[in-house]
This record gives sequence, structure tokens and C-alpha cells, in this order.
Amino acid sequence: MDEKIRSSIFKQIEKEPFSKKFGLKLIDVEEGYAKVEMVFSSDLENMFGMAHGGAIFALMDEAFEVASNSHGTMAVALNMNINYLASPAKGSKLTAEAKEINKTKKTAVYDIAVTDDNNNIIAACQALVYRMEKPLPFLEN
Repeated sequence: MDEKIRSSIFKQIEKEPFSKKFGLKLIDVEEGYAKVEMVFSSDLENMFGMAHGGAIFALMDEAFEVASNSHGTMAVALNMNINYLASPAKGSKLTAEAKEINKTKKTAVYDIAVTDDNNNIIAACQALVYRMEKPLPFLEN
């Protein structure tokens, strides 16, 4: 992976307001791949005291965003199909890994899985992105 793209993505995600709000941390990025972590804290609970689906979605979407933009050109989400499989324990470190499974000039498909710190699968997703022909606007010169 081009080091300029890699370092620019890490810097951009560190200052992204949304990732700060949810405590999302980018761990790794390669072409077509991203790994993002988040701790399931009490402020991410739903009305039943379980992890809110929106919080799990946010974690998956962040990994999707990074993986799909890892080629250095802008990509925007078209669809995400998520299956929630289990609720994590409070305080769990959750990890989302997005892996590119198909890429064309205009679209790409990703498999995304969220696991907890015991490697239990919490959610699974398949996502579709539209690939624009524009360079990432934040790439450093």
C-alpha cells in the first residue's frame, strides 16, 4: 500500500469528529482492508442495557469507510446489509474487520465482521461501495 495514502488515512480518522464521539480507533489499513476497534461502554447501550445496533453499525461503517477508500480514490457507500448475531458483554473490546472481496472500476464489495475480545462473532455485514474517480481530498502533498 502506498505509504502516503496509509498515513493520510490514519491522520484523517484520528481527527474525524464521528470516530471521536464513538471512541473508534483505526488499528490497521491495507489496500482493500481495514481493522477498527471500539470499547462497548455504558453510553453505547440501548434501552435494554445491550449494545445499541447503531453503535455496532458505526463500528462496521468506519471499517468499511477506511477499506473502501484505501486505494486513494473516493468511495461512497451504496448499501450495507447487516446481521446482528449476538450482544457483547459490557466493557468488551469490539473489533471490525472489513475485507474487499470484489472490486471493479465503479464498485466494490466488502465483507465486514465484528468480534468481541473472546473472538465471538457479534455481527456480520456485506457492503457495496461506489468508487469515484477523484483522489482523496485530504492526501498530503
